[in-house]
Amino acid sequence: MNAKAVRPSPRPESSTRSRCGQPQQSRPPHAATTAGRKCPGESGTSWTDCLGLLLVVAVTAANVGDRDAAAGLLTRLRRMHRDITLVWADGGYTGGLVGWCRDKLALTLEIVKRTDDMAVFVVLPRRWVAERTFAWLMNSRRLARDYETLPATSEAMIRWSMVTRMGRRLARSRADGRR
Repeated sequence: MNAKAVRPSPRPESSTRSRCGQPQQSRPPHAATTAGRKCPGESGTSWTDCLGLLLVVAVTAANVGDRDAAAGLLTRLRRMHRDITLVWADGGYTGGLVGWCRDKLALTLEIVKRTDDMAVFVVLPRRWVAERTFAWLMNSRRLARDYETLPATSEAMIRWSMVTRMGRRLARSRADGRR
């Protein structure tokens, strides 16, 4: 028997978690299916700082595109962090969002694109920061699978995971300094 695992491809500033392999009795009202994969689930869009620390996060239905979710999230990012002027994003955020950020939010949205002639794996500038953040989040058992039924609960679990990680990091650095 050949079993094939469906693994969504992570992109910077967004993470898609789906329930493809799990039986599902009923779908919550916010759940939807993506166009490419017929899997119910949620899509999370997050923005991090240069160190990979979470600034803002939003969890939406899987059929809401990254560009659509980014407008509200960038507005919240600007309101919460007035000192940020430059934002890096992947190719999924191209189009009118760049001009909208410049005109409405006074943010510079710089798109990090990959070249079309890539034959081997190449680390893209700034992309690894978001990928590392996703790896940190996936270390939390609660986030490794999609157990939550409400988007607000999913957002809270993502925030809680980052709070726990930062608490451990701060405690470790203080303990190392006392020795």
